[in-house]
Amino acid sequence: MSAPMAFGNDCIIPDGARIEPGVTLGQRVILAGDNIVVRANARLDPACVIAEGVTIGQGAWVRAGAVVLRSIPPNAIVEGNPAQVVGYVDRATLDNRPDPRLIDVQSFGHLPRPTRVPLDVGGSALYLMRRVADTRGSLTVGEVPTEVPFSPARYFAVFGVPSVELRGEHAHKQCQQFLICLHGSCRVLLDDGDRRCEVTLDRPDMGVFMPEMIWGTQYRYSPDAVLLVFASRPYEADDYLRTYDDFLAERALRTN
Repeated sequence: MSAPMAFGNDCIIPDGARIEPGVTLGQRVILAGDNIVVRANARLDPACVIAEGVTIGQGAWVRAGAVVLRSIPPNAIVEGNPAQVVGYVDRATLDNRPDPRLIDVQSFGHLPRPTRVPLDVGGSALYLMRRVADTRGSLTVGEVPTEVPFSPARYFAVFGVPSVELRGEHAHKQCQQFLICLHGSCRVLLDDGDRRCEVTLDRPDMGVFMPEMIWGTQYRYSPDAVLLVFASRPYEADDYLRTYDDFLAERALRTN
């Protein structure tokens, strides 16, 4: 049986909007135009405004007063005018509080390097790489494939990303990736369909391994961020799962 929907008072919902089961709308929520889609289990707090053509992803949370001009990823928490992603909902908590499991890198400072730290999201892991420093400067190094988990087939670098933008927002059927923020900082969300966590990459001697079938998103880029990504396979368009629904469907096929 589908989860019921809950609507507050004084909401404005145009005929062209589509609202899926389990959605909660607070008071005075305005859907301002046609072709608006609010996916299952989303939450729209009071006095928020959703613009024409916007999709609110599954389980997303639009906080009070937010003005949403662009589509929101699944499970994202957004606020402000214009709305920006400020975090991700942790569906593992019993009360669904916006308390995503953030990985505290400082708690691993006592570990020897190189060290692999499992993140309990699929086969994802945090890698603490060797760092060498002297009066001439510093370097960090990782040997392939003994200290980096695969031999790369390609690399790409992401930089000059405005802080409001998100990158990633897809999964791969086969390709594995290894992410290092060489300069500045960004947040990496990892989601295996059941569990998710976030890691702040802010140093060049730390990397995140993202295996296949992990939904990945990178956001909160600092203005000077340079994210280096190694990939285990060449670019293959059909290897991408570009919507969260497709990702969940592929995952269901593999677990049945």
